[in-house]
Amino acid sequence: MKIAFLINQTHKEEEKFTTTILALKALERGHTVLYIGLADFVYEDEHSIHAHCRIVHPEEKIDQGKKLMEHLKNVKKTLVDLATVEVLWLRFDPTLDMINRPWAAATGIQFAQLVKKNGGFVINDPDNLVQANNKLYLENFPKAVRPKTMVTRNHEDVLRFLDEQQNKIILKPLKGSGGKNVFMIKYDERQNLKQTVEAISRDGYVIAQEYLPDAPKGDIRFFMLDGEPLVVNGKYAAVQRVQPENEIRSNIHQGATAQHAEITEDILHLVGQVSQKLKDDNMYLVGLDIVGDKIMEVNVFSPGALAHAIHLEDEDFAGAIIADLEERIAVFYGNRT
Repeated sequence: MKIAFLINQTHKEEEKFTTTILALKALERGHTVLYIGLADFVYEDEHSIHAHCRIVHPEEKIDQGKKLMEHLKNVKKTLVDLATVEVLWLRFDPTLDMINRPWAAATGIQFAQLVKKNGGFVINDPDNLVQANNKLYLENFPKAVRPKTMVTRNHEDVLRFLDEQQNKIILKPLKGSGGKNVFMIKYDERQNLKQTVEAISRDGYVIAQEYLPDAPKGDIRFFMLDGEPLVVNGKYAAVQRVQPENEIRSNIHQGATAQHAEITEDILHLVGQVSQKLKDDNMYLVGLDIVGDKIMEVNVFSPGALAHAIHLEDEDFAGAIIADLEERIAVFYGNRT
């Protein structure tokens, strides 16, 4: 089958990205892979959505990330009717284009919605991604799994939230990723709070969250597949991300280290409370960020760190994902014959 990955821009893809890992596994299993940038769509009419794609065929025997990146850099784009593509997989990060291409993410979702409307298999579901395009999506889940949260652009609101917590709080952009513009405000060191809120709010709303006592231990990136834990041979696709000393961000590209994650019954109970909502929203592949007994974020666009989970657990999680996708595609299109 043909699997098309919708990414921001091809030249910004990297060997270590989860998308790369999934693409290589799809090629290994005999599927054709297409890369589509957010600027590559073509609308002809409501029944005809095309895209300029960079295509990789399994016969080309590309089996390494470096080779795949080189191929994508050199291969010319081909105009493809997306009605001939079995899967459109949305794997872009909306925050990367907020400044230079503010139109890109929203338009990409609109095109994906049209592909779905025309009968295509699109993951994660673009209709529900519209509601999940920032950290407010977490507020749709049970209160027990969420940290105390305020969303505002007013520093006085944040000051009130700080007073209510009687402790440290975390400030970050409502729409952001990668640990950019994340700050910890101590209860008795608030002199720079106004400037911090103003700095974050230049790009939109600010989210304030309670500081959790388990935060110094880092967080766990926990993968969910169709609302269920991704597990192979009894091992969970999860990574403990431990930040350096004096660093509050547990993002790996901000210096955090990836370690084996100990998955307890409490964690399984926690993720079980969000399972049905993820299924209802057709969120096929999701990364939950867990600190202690709370879910800090639900990553629905392009959750990363799968390569670390594969390495740490020595299990083929990417293969499990593609195998599951094969079964779903057979059922999805088989029901129409």
